[in-house]
Order: sequence, then structure tokens, then C-alpha cells
Amino acid sequence: MAQTNILLEAGTNELEIVEFFLDELVQEGDVPQVTAEGQPEPGKPYRGYYGVNVAKVLEIIRMPNVTELPEVQHPSVLGAFNLRTRIIPLVDLALWLGKEHPAQADQPKTIVTEFNNVTTAFMVSGVNRIHRISWEQVEPPNKYVSQVSNNTVIGVIQLENRIVFLLDLEKVVANLNPKLGLRLDDLGENWTNTGYHALIADDSALIREMLRDLMEKAGFVVEVVTNGRAAWERLMDFKKSAEETGRPITDYIHVVVSDIEMPIMDGLNLTSRIKDDSVLKRLPVLLFSSLITDKLRYRGESVGADDQISKPEVTQLAQRAVALIKAREEEAKTAG
Repeated sequence: MAQTNILLEAGTNELEIVEFFLDELVQEGDVPQVTAEGQPEPGKPYRGYYGVNVAKVLEIIRMPNVTELPEVQHPSVLGAFNLRTRIIPLVDLALWLGKEHPAQADQPKTIVTEFNNVTTAFMVSGVNRIHRISWEQVEPPNKYVSQVSNNTVIGVIQLENRIVFLLDLEKVVANLNPKLGLRLDDLGENWTNTGYHALIADDSALIREMLRDLMEKAGFVVEVVTNGRAAWERLMDFKKSAEETGRPITDYIHVVVSDIEMPIMDGLNLTSRIKDDSVLKRLPVLLFSSLITDKLRYRGESVGADDQISKPEVTQLAQRAVALIKAREEEAKTAG
């Protein structure tokens, strides 16, 4: 099953997910995730339903022939396989989540993904179908769901008679290979700005605080929110204050930094709203996401994003944000 490329026009606050499932054997004392149908029974197989953004999926294939890798740090890394001259590591997703495999009649499937410019494959029990949904249908996970999923669930979706958990596969890859995770490098000597204000939207608490730390070290005054809707409401507050006082919007906010994948409202819809607003459109918007690749960059461009950075390139964020702000200031001087 190759990627279908049926993704909707960017900015509609919709996404498409590949729904797949993992079969596990429920042991006495286990606390598995509850389905809409009720609590699984100990000693019996249980099927959990999960999802991943179609934009991250290259293709879905049958279980390949795998070669073991030396010095594997985690037992869930089964090895690697060759796919059209590309050597791709294979992760047993159920094993990484701490689940015990039951006897499986059907051949498992392999989901080949690409994000943060890294290709990784995940073995799953089976794949159901692709769903088109609104981010408004995606609820943030509660503390219980986060705990039992090793903090790998980024959203919860009710589909028909089952609950589907949207997985943070970037976290899996970063945990298995810390070199692929976010790093805060030295900004360099004499790095300062004049106290620009930045609004950051990201649903990951870890990334929010990392970005806050980076931007504050670079001299920014930083405010963080958890999703696009919260960012939009905050921007409306800034706009109202600017209108009431007769001051420019840049007296309140200079740049917006947003993730793309977020429950309730995604970063593409947020960007589209900003660029359609007669006052807020002057603000530079910088998208910071694992979905920013050469193939998908057009989505951010189509909604008017001023810059786009892939998540491993975190140190460039402050530098490019300042460059965008100063460019806007020069444009304002020229126009004035």
C-alpha cells in the first residue's frame, strides 16, 4: 500500500491518518488502554487501535527480510532491511510500548515513515484504513493515557465504536537514537536582540519548554500555548489591545512560532488565519515541525508561512526569527 497522496488543501484544519492495530496478550494486573467497548479481560488477546499522520507515511509493505544490527540499544529494534537500495531500521512498535505479542495468525505489516528527514519502519499487527478527520476531533491525552503509553500518545480520537490513539513516532525514534532528538547548541558569542516578543504554539510540553529556553537565551520575551486555537485567541487579545490603544500590533507581538500537528487547531490553519487577517498578516510566522520536508514544504508555503524549519534544526529557530522580524521592520521603514 503506497502513500495515496490524498491530503486535503493545507489550512483546512483537517488531516488524514492511517489507522493500524497492535495485538497484545493482556496479563493479570496489566492496565491496558480501555476501548469504547469496555475493559479487556486478562489472559485474552486485546487489540489496540492507533493512528499516524498520512503525511509521515511513505508506504505500507509486508514484513520484509530483516538483518540483525550490531550493538542494538533496545530489544524493539529488530534489525534493518533493504528497500530499493535504502537501508531502513525496523522497530517492533508493540515491543517498544511494552506489550506482549499473542500468537498471530496473520502476517504483520510494516509502516515505512519519514519525518525529521529520517526514514524508519514500524512493525504492526495490521492496518485498517485511512481516515479523514478534523483536528477538532483530536483530544489531548489525559495523564493516565500518557502514562500507560510511555508518553507516546499525542491525541485521542473516537472513531465509530473504538478509540484510536494518535502516536508520537518522533518520540520513539528520538528515544531509540538520541542523536536524532532535539539539541540546543550554542547560539554563539554576542547573540542578543532588543527584547522581541515571541508566541510559541506546540502540544509537546518538552518541546515548548525547550523552545522557551532557547528563545529566552536569545533575548526574546516568550509566551507559550498548547495548540493553534489557544495561539489564535491570544493573538486576538493582542489585536484588541492594539486597536484600543491605537498602537501597532508589534508593540505586543513580533513573531509566531508554531508546530503543525496539534489537537483542536493545527499550525497550518493557524497560519492561514493569521495571513487572512488585515492586522495580524504583518507578523512573521515560522513553522517548526517534523513534517517539514522537501516533499511537504509546499503546504506551509500555500498558507503563507514566512519560514519553515525541521525540528532537528532547533538552533536556527532564534536566528531565523530575528531575521524575519528585522526584514519586516525594514519593510515598514521603506513603506513609511
